[in-house]
Amino acid sequence: MFSTAVKPKPFVKWAGGKRQIAHILIENMPTHYNKYIEPFIGGGALFFELLPEKAIINDINKELINAYIVIKNSPEELIKSLKKHKNEKEYYYKIRALDPEKLNPIERASRFIFLNKTCFNGLYRENSKGQFNVPFGRYKKPKILDEENIKAVSNFLNSIELQIFNTDYREVIKLAKRGDLVYLDPPYHPSSQTANFTKYTKYDFSEKDQIELAENFKQLDKKGCYVILTNSDTPLIRELYRNYNITPIITNRAINSKAHRRKNTATELVIKNY
Repeated sequence: MFSTAVKPKPFVKWAGGKRQIAHILIENMPTHYNKYIEPFIGGGALFFELLPEKAIINDINKELINAYIVIKNSPEELIKSLKKHKNEKEYYYKIRALDPEKLNPIERASRFIFLNKTCFNGLYRENSKGQFNVPFGRYKKPKILDEENIKAVSNFLNSIELQIFNTDYREVIKLAKRGDLVYLDPPYHPSSQTANFTKYTKYDFSEKDQIELAENFKQLDKKGCYVILTNSDTPLIRELYRNYNITPIITNRAINSKAHRRKNTATELVIKNY
């Protein structure tokens, strides 16, 4: 059992993150399960709230997963690298222009976290070539380095039975076994309220992908896994999961540089097979 004076939390801001509804998701989870599996880990809000003893985490975003691995294996080296960064516009674009493929894992993770903390509203977005293209955020005092949390996250990741992958979610769910808990938080199906939350990398998640995901949900159900999924409240999603337990919840869903424009809400669905 993991225990520390400092509870780990997401080390990056992430569009569509689940911090505000993590408690709702936990209330909807089974009391007992074997391994926790999250194929679309993102910022890991639920993962860090739940603190499972056995887990598999994955994301298609190479920069994100590299950061998880570096924090797990080399927290002190990462902290040292993060201390070098400056919250300056010219410097920001210089770092953004670097090719992450040419950096070592530590410098690559450092670049990723720095850009996340100083870019426009913490928004991760790539162009069609997979290049990070978010403008400078103009924050006065962004917390580029949260040394305490990096150490807490590293301690946690090293204290549990953990596998980390950077692959397609379909490969990861193949590892799920009867009694495992699988949490699916895919790119959301577009609606008038959540349309901005469906594509942030060069990899699109189309309607066809949503249909295939629903089929995979059914296969996990047949395998005897506990499966819980979050998605936008659209007719397609309700139809795809009509045979399962669907609970609508109200959340804040907006990304805007102006705080007063972030107040609009959206209905999301929590779907489970138990």
